[in-house]
Amino acid sequence: MNMDFDLPEDVVAVRDMARKFAADYIAPNARAWDAEMAFPDELIQKLGELGFMGALIPTEYGGSGLGYLHFSAIIEELAVHCGATALMVAAHNGLAGAHIKLAANEEQKKRYLPSLASGEYLGAWCLTEPGCGSDAANMSTLAVKDGKHWVINGAKQFITSGVRAGVFVVICMTEPDKRAKGISTFLVERGNPGLKIGPKEDKFGMRGSDTVPLTFEDCRVPDSAMCGEYNKGFQHAMKVLERGRITIGTLATGLARGAMECALAYAKERKTFGKPLIEHQAIQFMLADMAMDVDAARLLVRRAAVKMDETGEANFEAAACKLFASEIATRHCLNAIQIAGGYGYTKDMPMERLMRDAKLCEIGEGSSQIQRMVIARHVLSKANL
Repeated sequence: MNMDFDLPEDVVAVRDMARKFAADYIAPNARAWDAEMAFPDELIQKLGELGFMGALIPTEYGGSGLGYLHFSAIIEELAVHCGATALMVAAHNGLAGAHIKLAANEEQKKRYLPSLASGEYLGAWCLTEPGCGSDAANMSTLAVKDGKHWVINGAKQFITSGVRAGVFVVICMTEPDKRAKGISTFLVERGNPGLKIGPKEDKFGMRGSDTVPLTFEDCRVPDSAMCGEYNKGFQHAMKVLERGRITIGTLATGLARGAMECALAYAKERKTFGKPLIEHQAIQFMLADMAMDVDAARLLVRRAAVKMDETGEANFEAAACKLFASEIATRHCLNAIQIAGGYGYTKDMPMERLMRDAKLCEIGEGSSQIQRMVIARHVLSKANL
């Protein structure tokens, strides 16, 4: 059996383009964006020009038409220097854009995907609510039919890119007594009467990427705003989350790699007890663990990405890469701070920001506990239990 672990040349080209952009433009600005809790419009424009805002959007709608293997290479490189930038691109492509690509009709795709691909505006995916996160089927946002319209009432919480979003992919109850089988999705445009965008959350990490609450008060949308089949919204949302877990896995891998590279550079320069820190075996062992885990996380991500590209399904693989990568990212960002000592605890070095960014990867798009449930179900099904 021949196994080739080298990336194809076209993926390497995309990766190298993302790596250069991240080093030249993102790295010098990431600390300021974190402090200001905002990105400049220029960042989104540049990402659009590179084709990254439409990475997963088909070429017929103005996108780059890339697969998840390509996309994972892009997101890792962005995350090395700024988790918030990587999150914004990942959510735009892997959640909002992915849901429209998966479920929308042709008219809706032509209406929204070109603007998402260019970065003219962002897409926001709206699933989580104040009273339900992991238990998504327990949502309370309700869409009620009224003639040729639907009236939406409820609230959504922790919505990524809500400040700039031009279209909101809103997942609602349409038949509450059916729970998961009574959920539908609607495309709600910015400025639609009844849609209220709340203030930005003051977050622990991922601060450059805005997160807001949404309120729907008699928000009327036409029948044509329904995205996908009636009462099929939950099934589509679960498929979107499966794909999104691959992007969070690669984002976490990039954060862990960024922390490792910062720690390595510091250890080469810092001297203790008469020799560089890097020559102390205790530090070498910490770096060895980082390198091993980053490589393992990347391999898990690429396996999931390749399977998704080839088959359209990677439930176990996506959960495994997301769980492993997110947990090693938090652990090794903390280890990088430990290597840098007091300096690592200050904002003068990137480790503390990368650590704050990493923690979200254990929470968003299915917590670590949810991933273990997904993996356990896979194991039990294979064992015929």
